[in-house]
Amino acid sequence: MTDEVPASAPDVPEGPEDLAAPAAPAALGLVRTPTGHAGVDARLERLADADHLTADGHVEVYEDVHGGLRDALTALDAPPVPGPYENRS
Repeated sequence: MTDEVPASAPDVPEGPEDLAAPAAPAALGLVRTPTGHAGVDARLERLADADHLTADGHVEVYEDVHGGLRDALTALDAPPVPGPYENRS
């Protein structure tokens, strides 16, 4: 078995001039389908804010969306609030 190393590997940069600048952030073009729940839809639309940020800026957006979705789910478990005329004794 021979371990020959090619003279030059085409995918390995040889100098600083070969290093390309990182690409600018670009939207993925994902379609967000409305859920019919205004609070959830607003949080999902907030995800679009991450489209123009670099990866290190995504954390703040994701944490905000996660917190809002968690609050929406928690609200589903809350007992219904009685209306003003439903407390009759």
